[in-house]
Amino acid sequence: MFPMLPVNIKLAVRSLNRNRMRTLLTMLGIIIGVAAVLTMVALGTGARASVEGEVSSAGTNIIFVRSGNYTRGGDAVGIVSGKGAATTLVAGDADAIVAGVSGIKALSPGVSLRTFISSGDARSFSRVQGIAANFATIYSWNMNSGRMLDPAAPQPEAIVGSTLAATMFGADADPVGKTIQVRDVSYTIVGVTDGQAEDHAEVLFVPWQVLQQSMGQSHLETLTIAADKAGESSRIAAEVSTILRKRHGIEGTPSEGYLAGQGGIGGTPDDFTVETQAAQALTQGLYTPAAAFALANLPKLDEVTLEEMSDTLDRASDTMTALLASIAGVSLIVGGIGIMNIMLVSITERTREIGLRMAAGARSGDVALQFLIEAVTLSMVGGFIGLVLGLLSAQLIGWSLGWPATVSIGAMLLAIGIAALVGLVFGSYPARRASLLDPIEALRTE
Repeated sequence: MFPMLPVNIKLAVRSLNRNRMRTLLTMLGIIIGVAAVLTMVALGTGARASVEGEVSSAGTNIIFVRSGNYTRGGDAVGIVSGKGAATTLVAGDADAIVAGVSGIKALSPGVSLRTFISSGDARSFSRVQGIAANFATIYSWNMNSGRMLDPAAPQPEAIVGSTLAATMFGADADPVGKTIQVRDVSYTIVGVTDGQAEDHAEVLFVPWQVLQQSMGQSHLETLTIAADKAGESSRIAAEVSTILRKRHGIEGTPSEGYLAGQGGIGGTPDDFTVETQAAQALTQGLYTPAAAFALANLPKLDEVTLEEMSDTLDRASDTMTALLASIAGVSLIVGGIGIMNIMLVSITERTREIGLRMAAGARSGDVALQFLIEAVTLSMVGGFIGLVLGLLSAQLIGWSLGWPATVSIGAMLLAIGIAALVGLVFGSYPARRASLLDPIEALRTE
């Protein structure tokens, strides 16, 4: 039986090629089914990745490192007040943190000042913030127009907040490509951001190295760190503190409790402050003793938050999988019924041919195998066409939605396998019906 398989495939292709339009229309159900399934799988994967990125951060994945340290009212709960201002935070600290702490998604050094900025006749007293290019990733910026800063740009570039852009250039104007002056440096505006966090809409963002040089200082004022997962923020903050203490020559280990560690121990306070976004939100407006009490169990709070987010993503993924499975089942069943229908029609049209083959010595199993191979071939060709169309459709829709629409090799192989299985299942009945024909009655058929 198997040595005749190549011959049977060749005969199947020749038979399907006799009526190309009918073959194409028959394959249409499989093509649409496979293409739709692959498109939805790709978009489902992209949507999950997009939602996971948003939910995993949930606005609590940012860690702030600031130069200097002063904790007002900390003496009442045993927290050292701190050193106040400091100039010990440097770019080398950022490199050491990236190299020594796992789970960091992005890190941006920062410096800032309030000064007059001008462009032509327009002039405004605003905050100018020096950042790295991945600052946009940390805050999940969407650009109203233009692009993010290019670290390799030959000329200084700037990103302007949407509110500041309207103030300087008018509500309907696009400032991209225009020049803006900060002190003695001219920057070319390359983008407008809609970011609202910490009044980002009213800020001018420039490369931190350029602003640092124009300010005549060698130290950094801030490090903004994004954790891959919100539940890791407290752990990353603790490790960052350890690295900075070691690099800055601060002896001792931090005390238990979040705020208690801010001032150091043994009479040697830290010269920096590390605070998570969750801690900042929870302690806003609170006096130090109350803040210390609220943050006593912050790591446990992070763990609960991460567990809840994981459960939410799992439930969403299960719902999406069930939806995809239902759509795939309906689409492929419709395609399979189409294959069964056309194979029954083909048997009726080729009854005399079947009788001649049986009269020439073909067994019932040979006839059944021939029609079964035709059904599987028809289904698999439709599956391959649907695969190509599905991939193209997924890329097009993913591009339009801004989602990372990807399909794994396993999903592609599964789609082709299911298409072959549909042909095998729905081709079995017509194949068996053809094999049970009486050769004499078949030869009498006109």
